[in-house]
Amino acid sequence: MNYFSHALPFLADPYVVAGTAVPDWLAVVDRGVRVRVKNVEPLAAHPNYEISAVARGLLQHFRDDSLFHKTRAFAETTLELSAAVRPMLPADSGFRPSFLCHVLVEVLLDWTLAEDNPGGLETYYHALESVDPGVVQETVNRIAVRNTDRLAPMIFLFCRERILWDYGRDDKLLLRMNQVMRRVGFASLPEGVQELLPAARQLVRRRQHELLEGIPVKYTVRG
Repeated sequence: MNYFSHALPFLADPYVVAGTAVPDWLAVVDRGVRVRVKNVEPLAAHPNYEISAVARGLLQHFRDDSLFHKTRAFAETTLELSAAVRPMLPADSGFRPSFLCHVLVEVLLDWTLAEDNPGGLETYYHALESVDPGVVQETVNRIAVRNTDRLAPMIFLFCRERILWDYGRDDKLLLRMNQVMRRVGFASLPEGVQELLPAARQLVRRRQHELLEGIPVKYTVRG
């Protein structure tokens, strides 16, 4: 699951929405900051609304991922896409195709849910634009072992760039995937990978119900 998938059931609660995005934001700008469930749980009952809401969003992210990554559909979909992509990539340890397709399933599920929930992405960004990034960063610094000063600027940038809209276009999606690959130290993907994206979209759409199986929140899905 990715940004929109985690946040969709909570769009009316902006600080929860922000909390669901925190682990992914940190993975982009400050990977050394670790947020652990045992440190988050006490803040979920904090008397300050913003602090408790961010904590509840974080906990929701962790619960979602724990269930999502264990589904048979996620394993099978990732494996099927990896088999299609691997012949197009230079020989390596084999980790790059699986990593790429792990992320690809997540972002394509985001776009599938965005298509099925018209206006959802606009509502999502409006929610994030209404939060105080400094409050989100301060809350994370209450939880993490090491403080960060990079999270608040990341929230501003994320709202400005609106990258989730790029998931709907194959050329822009390839650009975003290459950003991810470079961030973790892998080489850029060949342009031919873009040719596989329409089929990948169809695969994720066919299996979206199974991918969300067991996630204890409601989504609007087509079909």
